[in-house]
Order: sequence, then structure tokens, then C-alpha cells
Amino acid sequence: MTAPDLTDPETLRERALAALTTARDRTAQLTSCVEDPDLTAQHSPLMSPLVWDLAHIGNQEEMWLLREVAGRDAMRPEIDGLYDAFEHPRAERPSLPLLPPDEARRYAAEVRGRALDVLEGTRFRGTPLTEAGFAFGMIAQHEQQHDETMLITHQLRKGPAALTAPDPAPAPPFTGPAEVLVPGGPFTMGTSAEPWALDNERPAHRRLVPPFFIDTTPVTNAAYQAFIADGGYGDPRWWAPDGWTHIRSHSIEAPLYWRREGGQWLRRRFGATEVVPPDEPVLHVSWYEADAYARWAGRRLPTETEWEKAARHDPAADRSTRYPWGDADPTPEHANLGQRHLRPAPAGSYPAGESPLGVRQLIGDVWEWTASDFLPYPGFAAFPYKEYSEVFFGPEHKVLRGGSFAVDQVACRGTFRNWDYPIRRQIFSGFRTARDAAAETA
Repeated sequence: MTAPDLTDPETLRERALAALTTARDRTAQLTSCVEDPDLTAQHSPLMSPLVWDLAHIGNQEEMWLLREVAGRDAMRPEIDGLYDAFEHPRAERPSLPLLPPDEARRYAAEVRGRALDVLEGTRFRGTPLTEAGFAFGMIAQHEQQHDETMLITHQLRKGPAALTAPDPAPAPPFTGPAEVLVPGGPFTMGTSAEPWALDNERPAHRRLVPPFFIDTTPVTNAAYQAFIADGGYGDPRWWAPDGWTHIRSHSIEAPLYWRREGGQWLRRRFGATEVVPPDEPVLHVSWYEADAYARWAGRRLPTETEWEKAARHDPAADRSTRYPWGDADPTPEHANLGQRHLRPAPAGSYPAGESPLGVRQLIGDVWEWTASDFLPYPGFAAFPYKEYSEVFFGPEHKVLRGGSFAVDQVACRGTFRNWDYPIRRQIFSGFRTARDAAAETA
């Protein structure tokens, strides 16, 4: 398999059309599986009503593809403020005069029809927004990111299951090595060549990384249960001070959605209750919980730089690839992406997606917390607006990498960076651990 030709205009047009269509099909699924009261309700103060996300998707598409790329007049300028994510916190959005579900659907559909006309006539050069179809890729990624937040809302939603999907294929128990040595040395981090990469992924630059060991797979539910059973939530030795304060003040004793019943751990997953599967990567843990587990295990979280080197560096060719398996786009054999399933696959799945060093599931399944704060790369330039990344830089946010089962491939690659507060647990987050290797390799 080879990388797609991202310089050919017709390839870019087809790629943009496919990405936009896939995103809209998923949006329709997430907003048509429940009745209107569920669309307008706020299922958690952490999340917007689903109907806000629906109209916000259309509004952003109108602003960037119709107004900025095509230079057209605003269709509904009076609603811009309602759907400005920075103007209204999520907890306030239910009180706004939002478009009702049918009107939101019509608005988003009308925008999409006009946007496809713009796509048909775009030449993919001449401006930074149109170069290589960036604006279309940005909008497809934006919609998929909101599809992921809507899926989070579905998980938070009370009531019977509204979504269905087949489970990942059964996998034999993983019997490979527990960790992999990543040799020390320089590698190229970030990208200056990926056409649809967002500003915080840029530019490509060299990083020198000491040798380290990293888990072959994400930490599993069974391993995390051992931490719980050993009193991990009750021992301040393992916790960052702020994390200890947070879990004690909120009486947190297990991952979100878990409960102990009849001598076993159960969890709620999209409206259904099930026994926590021991071989799946642990899900819905905060950075503080991931960090505490790593300390308890005598290890640590990998830095963002270490994670990317493990995911992208091909030591034989001494180059960084787009994905762990190479430069080709993901397939279902490589990774658990795109909401094909509503859960992570068992740890050790997807051997076709492993890195040259043998690290598995670096893409898909669960977002992986890293030790790193969300900071700009050397030479960072905000584009096309500073509110996408720049306003979030700093120690308040921790970086997550790799995507999850809820992430579409258009918004997931070896350079893609996600970030959130260290207390967040409603996101589809897990982790793997690392340790220094200087002593073994000296």
C-alpha cells in the first residue's frame, strides 16, 4: 500500500468530498437516533445540547467554505453569536434561542449543498485556505471532532441504548512482550508536508530523544483493576497533589461509569450495563488517574515527544511516517477508528497497524494521555485563527495522542494533537506507560 497522491487536484477533490460526506453521514446518525427532546436537552453541563452541535457544524462550514473561500454573503449572520464556541460556555447553551432540530437540519443541509458547489469549482491553489484543499479538510475534521463530542454526549445520556454497532473482532490473548525499547537519537517531530495538518502539528522539526521503554499496548482494565485492588485510590503516594485533592473532593474511586456489584466491576456503556472486559484498554480515566497508575506501577507516562517517536519513527529508514504502519491511509485492518465499533478492541489487536518496533494500537481505540503540557512547536504560526490552538497553550492542558474508536481517520494521524484538562474523564481516554532506558542501554 502506498500513500495517496496529495498533489493531484482531482485526488484532492475526491478526498475532500469523501471526508465531508463521511462526516455528514455520521452527524445524521448521531442526531437521528433519538427524539427531538433528547436533541434539545443538555445531558451534562460538560457538553452542549446535540442540536447546538448540529447547527454549529453548519455555521462553521458556512463561515469558512462559503464566506472565506467563496467570498459569499452570510446566510444567517444573526446566528453567528449563538454558535460561537468562545462566546457561550457549554453550560449556558441550553438557555440560548437555538435553532430547533428541523431548522438546524435544514440550515446545515443548505450550507452543505452550497459548499459542494464551491468544492467543485475550487482550484486548490492561490491562497493558504485553498492550497491542497486545506479549508475543506479543516471543516471535515471539525465536523468529525463534533461527532466525537456528540458520541460523548450519547454516553453521558441516561436512558436506553440509542446507538448500535458490531463489536470488534475477537482477538487471541496478546502474548508478545510487555514493553518495547525505543532507541535513543534524533527524529523528525510534527509535519510541514501533511496538507490537512492543523497549526499545532506544524512545523516539522528535529528532536533528540534518549532511549526509553514504552508499553506494547495500552494499559488494560485488568491491569487497572489491580491498581484499584491495591488501594491505589486511597494512597496519596501515587497522586499529584492537585489530583489527590480532586479525587478526594469528588469521591472518585474508579474510572467513570464503573461500579462495584456482586464482587465484580460493571460499567455503563451507551445505555447498556456490562461486566468490565478485562482485556480491553482502560477507558474514561483522567490524566491524574493515568499518572497515579504509572507511579504505582513504578513507571511514568510517556512524554508527547516519546509517544510520537514510538508512533512515527522508522529506524531502518531513519524517517518519520504518517502512521505507525507507514504512509498509507488507515484501513479496518490497521486501527479501530470511525465509530465502526462502540468500544476499544482487546489489547494487542491490529498487528497490521503496529509500528516498526512492534508497538500496537498507537492509533485508534483510546486517546492516550501523555506527560506533556500542550505547548507550541518551535516556529509555530497560528492558522487560520488563533482560537483553534494558541489560546489553549500552557500548563493547564495535557496532551493526548493517537485517537480513539470515536475518531475518524481524517482527524487522526501520527502528528495529530489533542488536549484537555487533567481532570477530564468523559472523553474516550486511556493511556500507556513508559520508563527510562539509560541504565540498560549505557
